[in-house]
Amino acid sequence: MSKLLEDLKYRDLVYQQTDEEGIKELLEKESVSIYCGTDPTGNSLHIGHLLPFLTLKRFQQHGHKPVILVGGGTGIIGDPSGRSEERQLQSLEVIEDNARRLEAQLRNIFRGDDNIEFVNNIDWLGKLSMIEFLRDYGKLVNINYLLAKDSVASRLDNGLSFTEFSYTILQGIDYAYLNEHHNVKLQIGGSDQWGNITTGLEIMRKLRGDVEAYGFTIPLMLKSDGTKFGKSTGGAVWLDPEQTTPYEFYQFWFNTADTEVVPALKKFTFLEKEQIEALRESSEKEPHLRLAQKALAEEMVKIVHGEKALESALNITKALFSGNIKELTHDELKAAVKGMPKSELEKKEYNIVDFLVESNLVQSKRQAREDVNNGAVYVNGDKVTDLEYVVEGKDRLEDGFTVLRRGKKKYLLVEYK
Repeated sequence: MSKLLEDLKYRDLVYQQTDEEGIKELLEKESVSIYCGTDPTGNSLHIGHLLPFLTLKRFQQHGHKPVILVGGGTGIIGDPSGRSEERQLQSLEVIEDNARRLEAQLRNIFRGDDNIEFVNNIDWLGKLSMIEFLRDYGKLVNINYLLAKDSVASRLDNGLSFTEFSYTILQGIDYAYLNEHHNVKLQIGGSDQWGNITTGLEIMRKLRGDVEAYGFTIPLMLKSDGTKFGKSTGGAVWLDPEQTTPYEFYQFWFNTADTEVVPALKKFTFLEKEQIEALRESSEKEPHLRLAQKALAEEMVKIVHGEKALESALNITKALFSGNIKELTHDELKAAVKGMPKSELEKKEYNIVDFLVESNLVQSKRQAREDVNNGAVYVNGDKVTDLEYVVEGKDRLEDGFTVLRRGKKKYLLVEYK
């Protein structure tokens, strides 16, 4: 077995292969073009999209060439797999803008290596007329074959438009085109893409007979409760740093459960087996240190956002833990307060006890006085123990907000009208 396949199996990244022996022989060649794609139906990928592309990067590290498809054509249609309802169609302008953003996010993940190619299927699907589609491709795919696919069958009861019904044929055309014109020999994707991948192989077989092409899927990453990995209590965890800051991204991974951290290290990071096993041992023997979670969070921020973003995320984490938030830069401060619970007050002077109650950090003046006396109240990181303390202009960071902290972890952002 090749070192690459051995590593993929250790990381539990092998789910389905159309021809295991054929893929093994293919990967023993010096360099093979391998494709993975995504549709620009949104302006950012989220971490549920990450695994196939990080797996593609593993192939790249073993000398193979990634071909990344951003589906400006199929994105107009919408993939029915994994959905219970029809996708809301978007304008061509929105799709084009989304495609540019997604490509930038993916280029960042694959930064530092020129052995990569980006393609957009609008370049060939956009030239295909309805008559050509029906004549050249529609005849190749039997309706019963499509109805047997999970992505189609699961939608039949609720209804499925002909538009989305046609999606798998369009993606099959993509693979056939890339095989013929870009010498792509292998398509990889999540296990929910198996039907689309095999449709591509079926189209190629009927168009050109015996071609060298294979399919490979990765298990969907699920949490221990069976739900999809990648969702936080606030929704998706985005790769766009404007939607999910590197600090929030760091915190998401740092908060991975003990039972899920080693599988995440194996699947998502590029740490060596020996490093992961050492972290597994630490997680089992000294879970309170959270060394595995720290390593996971650091690696993921580096992979997606880079070293500078990691440095900033660590600065924010340290400042919030120590209370020294005044040491943060303007951008770091904005990132630090982005996810905090918020309260809004008039821009005036407040006695500290009134301030705590009116901001709803505490429910009574008795509790507020007790917290101040116990040294549990911090204004912008500074401990306040004086019951006569007045919160005023000097306590408004950038003249717009005040950060309250109660105890070690309870933060509140007070904004002013």
